Amino acid sequence: MVVGARSVYEIVNTSDMADLIGIVFQPDAFPLFASDRADLFSNRGVDLEDVWGTQVRTLRDHLRDIPGPPERLLCLEGYLRRAFAARLYGTRPLHHCAVDYALRRFAHAPTVVTVRDMARSTGWSERRFSQVFREQVGLSPKVWCRVRRFQQAVKELHAGVDVPWSTLALDCGYYDQSHFANEFRAFSGVDVTTYSANRTIWANHISDDRY
Repeated sequence: MVVGARSVYEIVNTSDMADLIGIVFQPDAFPLFASDRADLFSNRGVDLEDVWGTQVRTLRDHLRDIPGPPERLLCLEGYLRRAFAARLYGTRPLHHCAVDYALRRFAHAPTVVTVRDMARSTGWSERRFSQVFREQVGLSPKVWCRVRRFQQAVKELHAGVDVPWSTLALDCGYYDQSHFANEFRAFSGVDVTTYSANRTIWANHISDDRY
């Protein structure tokens, strides 16, 4: 299954997931391996065979025959390097430099950088910048920044940081605690208290007995 960039939460039934292996791509690397625009996969899952072809059946069977997780990961990495060698090591740029620049600015800017300011710094119109960013990353620049801010809060909560939520909200770039609470529920489907009480070893997954 190929899962695109997500800006909404999803309830996953894990009862039949006896074995699972996955890859998390860098934000702007997805089109390289999907052979299409990233936004076409956003908030949806597509069967892997529809993206990589029927040869993935052989890969899947081979992975099942390998005994240990480290060996399986090495096998999968080797497959990706061979299957996408022309794109990985070719002379054509893997992505637009303006998107790479924007991702770095969004990640390291000490204050909030607006989409308008970012577009102006790339020399593009706001509309053109947003289009290219969305096609490369899968989300619009504004939504990407909201998700990134949410992920920072999740990281802090998952680590068990012991600070008032109002302080955490401001540290992560929210206007106030109410803004933080609304955004957290919008992206996760639960409130902060529920997340903290049900967090697992994976920051972006919690157990939920309601389903």
